[in-house]
Amino acid sequence: MPDANLPLSPPAVMLRDLHVSFTMPGKQINAVNGVDLLLRQGEVVALIGESGSGKSVTLRAIMRLLDERGTCMSGTLSVNGKDVLGMSSRALAAMRGKDVAMVFQEPLLALDPAYTIGNQIAETIRRHERITARDAAARALALFEKVCIPSPQRRLAAYPHELSGGMRQRAMIALALACHPKVLLADEPTTALDATVQIQILLLLRELQRDLGLSVIFVTHDIAAAVEVADRIAVMYAGRIVEEGSTRALISAPRHPYTIALLNSRRHAAEQRGTRLETIGGAPPDLAALPPGCAFAARCSRATDDCRAAQPLAFDVEPDHRVRCIHTGMTAATARI
Repeated sequence: MPDANLPLSPPAVMLRDLHVSFTMPGKQINAVNGVDLLLRQGEVVALIGESGSGKSVTLRAIMRLLDERGTCMSGTLSVNGKDVLGMSSRALAAMRGKDVAMVFQEPLLALDPAYTIGNQIAETIRRHERITARDAAARALALFEKVCIPSPQRRLAAYPHELSGGMRQRAMIALALACHPKVLLADEPTTALDATVQIQILLLLRELQRDLGLSVIFVTHDIAAAVEVADRIAVMYAGRIVEEGSTRALISAPRHPYTIALLNSRRHAAEQRGTRLETIGGAPPDLAALPPGCAFAARCSRATDDCRAAQPLAFDVEPDHRVRCIHTGMTAATARI
C-alpha cells in the first residue's frame, strides 16, 4: 500500500477541455472540440473512431507537433505534470523524445532517408544525454535487440528504404524508446502492415509497455487492435470523446449509439457468412460547420429534437465509464466484436 504521506504521482497525460482549430482561407476547421482525457501512469488508453474524428490531431497536440502558424490550441494539456501549452521552444525540444515519444503511422515518412537507422537513433540519444558516440551506438544495438530485429548490427547500417515495413516499424519503436520516455504515443502503428505483422507489432508494443512501465495512448480505427492492447478505450467522433471506459465495460455494454454502430460494423468471419455486414449510414459532419447539438444526430436512428438542439453533457453511467448521450439508458447486448 502506498504511503499516505507521499504525494501522488501526476497523471502521465491530462487533457482538459482541449480545443484545436486550423485557420484556412474562408473557414476554420474545428478538429478537436473540448476533449477531456486522463492517462494514468503505466496505463494504455486506445483512441478509436472513424478517419477525421480528431484522433491523430489530439496525439500531435500532446507533443505540440502541429504547425503553430494557423493553428489555435486552448485548454489544459500536461505531460507528467508539466504544462505543455506554456512551454518554450527549448523546453519542448527537451521534452520530445525524453519525456514523451511518438511512433508514427508511416515510418518511411517519419525517418530521415539520408541517414542510416543507427545514426538516427544514436543522434537522438546524444541530443538528450551526455554520452559518447560509441556508447550511443551500443545503446542503439541493444534497442534493436529489444524490439527483436534480426541481424541487428547489419540493420543498424541500413537506410529506411532498405528495410521491410515491419522492420521499419520496429526501428521506429526503437527510436521512440531511445531516451527512456515514460509516455509513448502510437499513431495507428499497424495500419500499413499485413495482418501477420500487425499482430507481431501489437504484441511487441504490449510486451514493451509492461516491461518498461510505459504509459501509452494508442490511436487506431481497428477495434480488435484496441481490445488487444488497451486497458481503457475512448471513442472519438467529430473532435469529441463520446464514450470512455474500461475495455471490458465498453465492449460488453456500450452505451453511445456511435460506439454500438462501430462494434456492429465489425464481426468475426464466421458470423459474417451469409449475412450482410452492418454499416453506419451517412458521413461525419463538416468540421468547419458543426451542428449545435450532437454531431452524430444526423446518422443516429435514436436522434430526437433534444439531441439536435444542444450538445449533450458527458456523465458517468458507472464507475470509470462516461458517455456523452441523452439516451444512456439504452442497452446493447448484441454489440460485440
